[in-house]
Amino acid sequence: MTAERGIITEMALYAIGDLHLAFQSEVRAPMQTMGKVWIDHERKFKENCEKVIKETDTLVLLGDHSWGRKLKDCRQDLQYISDLPGRKILLRGNHDMFWDVKKTGALNEEYKGKLEFLQNNYYAYEDYALVGTKGYCYEGKDSWDHAIKLVDRELDRLETSFELARADGYSKFLMFLHYPPTNIFEKNSGFTKMAERYKVEQVVYAHCHGQARFHDSIRGKKRGIRYSLVSGDCLRWHPMKIIK
Repeated sequence: MTAERGIITEMALYAIGDLHLAFQSEVRAPMQTMGKVWIDHERKFKENCEKVIKETDTLVLLGDHSWGRKLKDCRQDLQYISDLPGRKILLRGNHDMFWDVKKTGALNEEYKGKLEFLQNNYYAYEDYALVGTKGYCYEGKDSWDHAIKLVDRELDRLETSFELARADGYSKFLMFLHYPPTNIFEKNSGFTKMAERYKVEQVVYAHCHGQARFHDSIRGKKRGIRYSLVSGDCLRWHPMKIIK
């Protein structure tokens, strides 16, 4: 699915990840054990959004939206996101069990006019194409061979996003991942190389929780690309302005 191309003035692009909502789930306490920043975080985030995000703005949410394992268990969480101001674009996270890649089209149809789901497609923001996928980086939780397969699959999906945008005439890209683009042992990865190949201006990612993990991957400028971590607790529930 693509958006109409055209420049709209006086609007901004924001991003944040890892809301880990649980309005229909009992799995709320585990996040609160990660620190005071998680206490009542839904209210804090909503209030912060209402202070800065206008209806003409765009908010990209970089995965781990809900603890619900099936769509019926996520309805209230998705409604919470839908009720936030502005246009909302959602990326898949590793905990988003309700979202099967093959059902992305069905989700976009069901939530048309409310939410937009970014997977094997792209969305336009001014003269930029917003591309992305969940991504993956090795964290020691599975075999190396399995990790390589997951990385290759996600790179294929990301390339699909880029190529669809490029076929429609876009040459300016902002790239979104749920996982960081590199693990703590890597200086480069397939994701950083793809970002460089398509001359991406920014790579925005989430997933890293807790002060000890905020520098697990690249932050700041590298080879002309700006890398930003936007996990919710890192931002203390203030959405980060990506453009303007």
